[in-house]
Amino acid sequence: MKQVCVLGNGQLGRMLRQAGEPLGIAVWPVGLEADPEAVPFQQSVITAEIERWPETALTRELARHPAFVNRDVFPIIADRLTQKQLFDKLGLATAPWQLLADKSEWPAVFARLGELAIVKRRVGGYDGRGQWRLRENEIDQLPADNYGECIVEQGINFSGEVSLVGARAHDGSTVFYPLTRNLHQDGILRASVAFPQANARQQEQAESMLTAIMNELNYVGVMAMECFVTAEGLLINELAPRVHNSGHWTQNGASISQFELHLRAITGLPLPPPVVNSPSVMINLIGTDLNYDWLKLPLVHLHWYDKEVAPGS
Repeated sequence: MKQVCVLGNGQLGRMLRQAGEPLGIAVWPVGLEADPEAVPFQQSVITAEIERWPETALTRELARHPAFVNRDVFPIIADRLTQKQLFDKLGLATAPWQLLADKSEWPAVFARLGELAIVKRRVGGYDGRGQWRLRENEIDQLPADNYGECIVEQGINFSGEVSLVGARAHDGSTVFYPLTRNLHQDGILRASVAFPQANARQQEQAESMLTAIMNELNYVGVMAMECFVTAEGLLINELAPRVHNSGHWTQNGASISQFELHLRAITGLPLPPPVVNSPSVMINLIGTDLNYDWLKLPLVHLHWYDKEVAPGS
């Protein structure tokens, strides 16, 4: 039996474990503080459900493991500076940007990037955290300790947001799902919609860009690429070197889920092109209790993660 250890034991790790069972792959999601001696990583392929992690006894062991797939890729993508530098190196379309080192740079920033600046911390931050939308009269809203730790992008007038989820095998072959249209609210993904046939021009551009990125990094497994839709084409927003929440619909809406696709890729199993026969919608349930009445709706599939409803959610 093949074995896979997943660094991180959250929702994505659980879904990878579920996807491994029909394939006869034992998937072990492990917490970052786990005792290395209790983790069967020596005989396993190693992957991760997160981009960055603190140094612990376990992560120190895994960092040296030769079977940690994409081990050297995670630091590149986890830092928005090196991620943007990668796009520029490959000549891929992304929002104009620069490093924001000091408050004195703001006049030049607005002169170069325009009236709306999007500030993002280089590392960390998710669901809109660690980001600021600033105009010239709002720069004092940025905490001083962020200078030198942020990039700043041009605010883009986009008509929509899409993501492409694809996978690359050890031999360099790639497969992709149709582009997924995403709806965000306050920086949090609320819904994803996928159709069997995406906009052909956008699909071609997205596949070309993600292929170039995965080839440059010699990446193996599933990667997601978020893009802005503009009149001139797609602009890459960010990458995720892992299975992605905008690909959750593939569990019930495609011939093979992103989780199975990732396991196949990293363990060297065949990687067929996913087949999508009908539209799918994924609703991200946040701040609500479990309601089994949802299951009365035809064609509805529930994936419940057992998270407690937190105040303010």
